[in-house]
Amino acid sequence: MTLNRRDFLKLAAAEGATGAAAVTAVTAGGSATAIAQDLRRDPRPMPEDAVGLLYDSTLCIGCRACQVACKRANGMPVEVPEQYEAWNGGTWDTPTDLSGDTLTVIQVYQDGTMEQKDREVDGYAFVKRQCMHCTDASCVSVCPVSAMTKDPQTGIVTHHPERCIGCRYCVLACPFNVPRYEFDEAFGQIQKCQLCSNLPDQDIPACADVCPTGATLFGHTDVLQAEAQRRLAMAPGETYAFPRGTLLRAEDGGAPVTDRARQVAPVAHYRQDIYGEEILGSTQCRMLAGVPFGLLGLPEDVPTTSYASITEGIQHTLYRYMVAPMLLLAGLVVFAYRSSRRHRPEDWD
Repeated sequence: MTLNRRDFLKLAAAEGATGAAAVTAVTAGGSATAIAQDLRRDPRPMPEDAVGLLYDSTLCIGCRACQVACKRANGMPVEVPEQYEAWNGGTWDTPTDLSGDTLTVIQVYQDGTMEQKDREVDGYAFVKRQCMHCTDASCVSVCPVSAMTKDPQTGIVTHHPERCIGCRYCVLACPFNVPRYEFDEAFGQIQKCQLCSNLPDQDIPACADVCPTGATLFGHTDVLQAEAQRRLAMAPGETYAFPRGTLLRAEDGGAPVTDRARQVAPVAHYRQDIYGEEILGSTQCRMLAGVPFGLLGLPEDVPTTSYASITEGIQHTLYRYMVAPMLLLAGLVVFAYRSSRRHRPEDWD
């Protein structure tokens, strides 16, 4: 596409006004939502065959079998935080958070007497932390060398260590604080859950494979979403056969099928919300819980629009036809020229 001088000046004025409006909105306390509406690009669609996890906090018993299986499958070492060294002695794997050696971790919310599970007051609840595999992933958006990619068929967000330059932009960009860098290694790499897609001998994620209660369930995202909605529609205390392992699409279009025996148990009192359904453009790993997700350490005060669609929208607007850099360069040239004229030797006293 070619531009004549008049069109270029019109475009420059429009781009400059847009950039100024964005800066003014931010500095004046303008909301991210308002900026996103004006500048955001279209959201990335979820692949038709996207897969993910459904984690049900009310079914989790805190056994941490998923942690052990994940470490075994990925060949990661035991992690012993400093506060546990006195009694642990390196025998037990006791991570308290995600790290370069821990790709999934079970954390616990505790309040008061902790008398009852899945209660906000005087109760406790478990939460499983791992990569959420965002539909429009920030880590993929910010990676300058395509070390983070999203599979076009499954939607799994994958890290390619052979491409990674260690800039750690993905660490800063992730709203869930998931990618972690191996700071204790001479040549550290980014580590994150890849739903075991990086392991050729693992048919399903190791965490879902070993979960004894079905708290972690693997399958196509649409099937998992329907399962979550089914549970929310049931009355607390109602008996239900919870699937375990993998929840598959039925070939005849009927009810989904699981690859192992179901666990019959009463339905808990759920929060009427599926975490990951809409937040930040949706995620392929979703959660159910009996307490507010914020208490489980998950971000709630975030937009439904992905951050990637906002930042890329702003960048694509300001850098269209390289107008913004050209305007900046022109400004610097004018400033340098004027400064040099004020400091010519003949003008010195």
